[in-house]
Amino acid sequence: MKTLINRQFDFMGQRRIAFAFSAALIVISLASLLFQGLSLGLDFTGGTLVEVRYAAAPSLDAVRQALEGAGFRDVAVQTFGASTEVLIRLQQAFDPDVGEQVVELLRNQGDSVELVRAEFVGAQVGDQLRDQSGLGLLTALGIVMLYVAFRFQYKFALGALLALVHDVIIVVGLFSLFQFEFDLTVLAALLAVIGYSLNDTIVVYDRIRENIRKSRIDDMPTIFNEAINATLSRTLATSGTTLLVLLALLLLGGDMIHYFAVALILGIVVGTFSSIYVASALLLAVHLERKDLIPPKKEDPEAEELP
Repeated sequence: MKTLINRQFDFMGQRRIAFAFSAALIVISLASLLFQGLSLGLDFTGGTLVEVRYAAAPSLDAVRQALEGAGFRDVAVQTFGASTEVLIRLQQAFDPDVGEQVVELLRNQGDSVELVRAEFVGAQVGDQLRDQSGLGLLTALGIVMLYVAFRFQYKFALGALLALVHDVIIVVGLFSLFQFEFDLTVLAALLAVIGYSLNDTIVVYDRIRENIRKSRIDDMPTIFNEAINATLSRTLATSGTTLLVLLALLLLGGDMIHYFAVALILGIVVGTFSSIYVASALLLAVHLERKDLIPPKKEDPEAEELP
């Protein structure tokens, strides 16, 4: 570990490869969102929730096909805890007899099934929350941009904003690509990802600004590499310890916060990558120079008139 920390990596020398990798992920994410969309949870859609218990682990595809063949709409089937516990989501109005109907249908497939619960889940948010959550994310990004511009300089603000948009698009795109359920906990995780990624970016930016002011050279890639390498041990330690906690939540936290943990894990990995490569390399793309942080000294006109 000590050798890794002391080693100087040429991050900026690999920025074009990093940009190509990020661009590929963004294209895949946007394509998935366009053609597949998100697998919205019942918090957004509302509907009926039926939990059943099998004697032996069933085939989820067979359960889904049986329900769709019986005329149920928008069926989503997943295990809930044990492999024999199955959670069925039906995006339709609640019927008091729907639980018994589902169990009877599944028993007709030759399986031993018992009903655990059947309940209606209201659309707590629906279209209103979708609009408000989108507005909330945009507001958060706007405030971040103003904060970074005030603390550093507008080119830093542009780099930080694009890096955060990069992180959000990729995390949401991966949820769409793998059809992970997107619910209120995932939305909360996205806001946490913005905060985490911004904190990491600010640490790197602070060291970059300090190095620019102290350095006697104008080679920006070299200055950036020195700054990133100086903060690398802190970045890896923070990311590593946070990931350990999130892995514990993922494995032991149960189904209620499963996708919350997944979103945060993806966000920390992508956010760490973007703070090192995207946010910093974008400063080179917008042509950050020493004079942006250290204005040139104005010559005294009276001194010029002296013989």
